[in-house]
Amino acid sequence: MKSGVFFVAAAAVAWGMGGVVASVLYRISGMGPLAVSFWRAGFGVLVLVLVQLVRRRPVGPRALFPRGWVMIVIGLGLAVYQSAYYLSIAQAGVAVGTVATLGACPILVAIGARLFLGEPLTGRAVLAVGVAIAGLVMIVGGPGEVGPHPVLGIFWALVSAAGYAVVTLLTRRYADRIGSDDVGKTLASFVVATLCLLPLAAAEGLLPASNATVAFGWLVFLGIVPTAMAYTLFFNGLKTVPATTAAMLVLIEPVSALAVAVAVLGERLGLPAVAGTVMLLAAVAAMSVPVRRGSRAAVAAGAAGFDRAAPEPAVAGASEASGDPASAR
Repeated sequence: MKSGVFFVAAAAVAWGMGGVVASVLYRISGMGPLAVSFWRAGFGVLVLVLVQLVRRRPVGPRALFPRGWVMIVIGLGLAVYQSAYYLSIAQAGVAVGTVATLGACPILVAIGARLFLGEPLTGRAVLAVGVAIAGLVMIVGGPGEVGPHPVLGIFWALVSAAGYAVVTLLTRRYADRIGSDDVGKTLASFVVATLCLLPLAAAEGLLPASNATVAFGWLVFLGIVPTAMAYTLFFNGLKTVPATTAAMLVLIEPVSALAVAVAVLGERLGLPAVAGTVMLLAAVAAMSVPVRRGSRAAVAAGAAGFDRAAPEPAVAGASEASGDPASAR
């Protein structure tokens, strides 16, 4: 499980880095978030196809979709939770949309993992989720400016969180059916996501209005690091990391975005953001430490049904607080 925790945490760090890059892209290119997400997914697909060809792995439909419906639904989930997040922040404001989306993710995953995977919902998990959400609120600066339709924005935030929960739970539940090739899983899911995002991005405007060369350079970076690399690590980590723990680990994303914004963009870190970062990291650390003795036996018993089926094993932070969506995930 230790390597799985590292993989999921590394994916969250990459997503946070990508969020800062995406916020820069919005400013220099005039592209909207849906267009950035489309090109990021599209370049990710190209990178993953090249990786598979170098590995001499097949990239046809039969190879990518050995159990077609599972990877198709996972790909749809990827497209839904990213697009719905943008709708959320447009309707409810960046801070409200961010807190509602990222705060709902671990809650929905924890409930879904209990109902569908048999993972225990412990008091430690409930406490950790609560502390993490409080820390997230402090990082993004509280309620902030409310958008024109906050109720509708919160609805889209819940849709986004549900899409993320579907991706996480299906990947855990059907690990044996979708195979052990994590690069292939990532490629298949993003082929579906790219096709879903194309009409939305086309309606928004596909091409950069300025600084096209620089913009496409950053889009290639987004395709390589927060997409091809990060999701391959994420799918790998989900082989051994319980879904609820993975959802908590992903909350490292806003901390990563905050660190990059401070180090690279020169943004200042206020006391509430520092306190929120400490709270969030403490909650993540609490969920990453294995349970001991009797609790360990209970966890093993609760997860046994899934483990037999799978022997192999939201920009938050500074950029979101300044008005930029977390499109890195």
